[in-house]
Amino acid sequence: MSDPTAVIETVNITKRFKEVLAVDSLSMKVQKGEIFGFLGPNGAGKSTTIKMVMGLFHPTSGSAFINGKPAGPDSVELRRDIGFLPERISFYDNLTPIQTLNFYCELRGADKSVVPSLIKEVGLEHAANRKVGTFSKGMVQLLGVAQAMIGNPSIYIMDEPTGGLDARWVKTVRDKIRTLNEQGATIIFSSHILSEVQALCHRIAIIDKGRLVVEGTVEDISDRLRIMPRLWIQASGIDKETITAIRSIAGVEEVSMSDEGLLVTCETEARMTVIASLRERGVAVSDFKTIDPSLEEAFVRLLSDKEGS
Repeated sequence: MSDPTAVIETVNITKRFKEVLAVDSLSMKVQKGEIFGFLGPNGAGKSTTIKMVMGLFHPTSGSAFINGKPAGPDSVELRRDIGFLPERISFYDNLTPIQTLNFYCELRGADKSVVPSLIKEVGLEHAANRKVGTFSKGMVQLLGVAQAMIGNPSIYIMDEPTGGLDARWVKTVRDKIRTLNEQGATIIFSSHILSEVQALCHRIAIIDKGRLVVEGTVEDISDRLRIMPRLWIQASGIDKETITAIRSIAGVEEVSMSDEGLLVTCETEARMTVIASLRERGVAVSDFKTIDPSLEEAFVRLLSDKEGS
């Protein structure tokens, strides 16, 4: 049975290519209005899962659902409400962005009058009459985002939307994802770039070797793994005895010193005790801040725990 509240859902979905098990009994849910990050190393099964949801691959077993209804090769009407950006998008080199989007409008039965505004929304109005064959990879990716927006879908599925892009284009694509979400769209995007997911997503699912490792918010995952925040302290007059004293405070897990300052991994309740202890020992604290656990730390810990189990 599917969850009628889920926008996208997979239930024990599996895909085998001869001897290769690409996706292994994967179950996950994407709720309406969220930015959902689908995360995993290269070859984890992300693109294969997306293609099964989009009806491009037949599952070996299990099911995918779109708005509570079975998704498959024949579910054309369900997919009309999905803007899809594949991992490797390509267009006809001899067409301009206007001609390209007009072509996609014809395929989807959409009004071509939206094309100029779509081109403007992704920042390609300066190149509207250039041949796509002259575009950089970033410009092609933005045109891909524009084609996904045709028909004003309520769901977007983007496979590695910023893969291989330089920083300028990454920011542009990120901003577009945020804007679409603010306008009410549900966004699912896959990535192996951890910082990308942490910057954008409400919830994430991490998969490895085709299997679900964990699903939840970054905070939930960090809490579950007991990944503690770190306290960064800029101070002068710290000696070895002071570091030893800080290590002995209840709730402190690790202490390290560098040119940038003192880094203390500790429980939230121990932070002010650390600061007070430094001041009591005559250390001049000029600045301090909390560094929250990163998705990179959660990811490494999750995969390490999985491999050790």
